[in-house]
Amino acid sequence: MYLLNELLLSIPLAIYVCLRVRSLLPSKPLKNVWTAVFVALAAAYPVAETLSHRATDGGLGLLVLLGYYALPLLLYLILTVLVVDAVVGLLRLARIVSRETVRTPLFKSRRLIVSLVLPVLIVALGAVNHRLLRVKEYRVEIPRRSAAAQELTVVFMSDLHFRDLTSNRFLDELVEKVNRQNPDLILLGGDLLEGDRHGEDTTRYERVFHSLRARFGLLGASGNHEGFSHGGFDGFIERAGVRLLQDEAVPVDEALLVAGLRDPHREVGRPVGEVLAAAPRHDLPVILLAHQPLGFDAARAAGVDIQLSGHTHHGQLFPVNFITAWEYDLSWGHLERGGAHLFVTSGVQGWGPPVRTIGRSEILVLHLVLK
Repeated sequence: MYLLNELLLSIPLAIYVCLRVRSLLPSKPLKNVWTAVFVALAAAYPVAETLSHRATDGGLGLLVLLGYYALPLLLYLILTVLVVDAVVGLLRLARIVSRETVRTPLFKSRRLIVSLVLPVLIVALGAVNHRLLRVKEYRVEIPRRSAAAQELTVVFMSDLHFRDLTSNRFLDELVEKVNRQNPDLILLGGDLLEGDRHGEDTTRYERVFHSLRARFGLLGASGNHEGFSHGGFDGFIERAGVRLLQDEAVPVDEALLVAGLRDPHREVGRPVGEVLAAAPRHDLPVILLAHQPLGFDAARAAGVDIQLSGHTHHGQLFPVNFITAWEYDLSWGHLERGGAHLFVTSGVQGWGPPVRTIGRSEILVLHLVLK
């Protein structure tokens, strides 16, 4: 199960938080109710993750969704209680509040309200943030070389994570926002499906890709979720009309050379230098699709003008973004180095919980100026 190790490591903190909140409740019946609720909250995500490997329609889908919401709720409950404890401890050290004040029913009730209400508000705002699909535009100048084009509009999307919990309304909105850009080319950075559902019908996702309009079509690279063998991927890419680049580079008209790397989570692929050396054209601007934002220096040394990546979700749940910022060349946004550009999107959707407390759901639009 995903996050199993992290969940096991968090057990001592979870027990502490359960006992701390229990100590703030005024009666034994309330304490017992809280204990039962907390145990259900702690178990909800593992149960949802187990059930999610089936096609989750109707009541089962609602159960999985509630279980997914339980994960960030538990995270922010733990963080809130720890922060509140730290603040109260500092107030006592500074002698702003006394031990007697901390033990009063009024102080306990206020402490309890903050500890329980704040996590709910954070998760609610994170759910709204996850649902808001934004368009982020960049204007980028790159060397023209022998390209016939002078300007191009490229839409880049990664980490779509389509699944049965993805609403048709969201899919329609995605198509409308992309087509409104009138793109010359649509590039996909992997993780098109969540991919871990047995027997999932992918027909409506295929319709999304067929509804996208671009002069030069759709090209993509694989992500780690493309490696899930039981997720309905057999033939999905072909049926969706996406050309998947597996350690290969292809010219797009007389305008660009687009290369795509295999995701290292799946298998060790060829270095970007070898991929570009085997390309049929070496006189065009180069865009590299690499699911993970790794190897940017090697890519620009090999002649890549723009690297497009995803995968990180920018952590998705604060403070995980500090981990992704430490692990990758860039966790989210735009980096220019030595005349080359790295763009990392936080993705069209997140994995698992439909909650973003850091980053945003987005489509990148690159207005390329070839000089």
